[in-house]
Amino acid sequence: MRPVSLDNAVWLLTGLAAVVVLLTRMRLASEQSQAGHALVPKSVVNAHTLVGVVALAVWIAYLSSPGGALGAVALVVWWIEVLIGILILARWMSGSGKHATATTGDSWGEGPALSILGHVGMLLGISFFTWVVLADKLG
Repeated sequence: MRPVSLDNAVWLLTGLAAVVVLLTRMRLASEQSQAGHALVPKSVVNAHTLVGVVALAVWIAYLSSPGGALGAVALVVWWIEVLIGILILARWMSGSGKHATATTGDSWGEGPALSILGHVGMLLGISFFTWVVLADKLG
């Protein structure tokens, strides 16, 4: 059995990042059906989705022809995406404050476990992407 190449691992993580952006959008698309303790405004959800799509597009362009400043631009956009996601997660988990509401039903699981997995995974994945770009590991 051959080991997974670094390039294939990066493409796999890129696909997982796309899934996290999509699932976050789907989970928070309606303010009325959010499962958390605090509503996340549609403008924040829209910003998260837009930045995520831009990050994916620039990152895929970089992966298609590595080199140059495109990798740095992609990393900046990815880190903005991660920051927005972590802020959404922190607000969702806070459970207090003027925006607090009772938890509603969530067909994706009880509590914030899925969101924690996705956003901590994104943080780790983008950290890995940062290492890949800064260490110039792609062929």
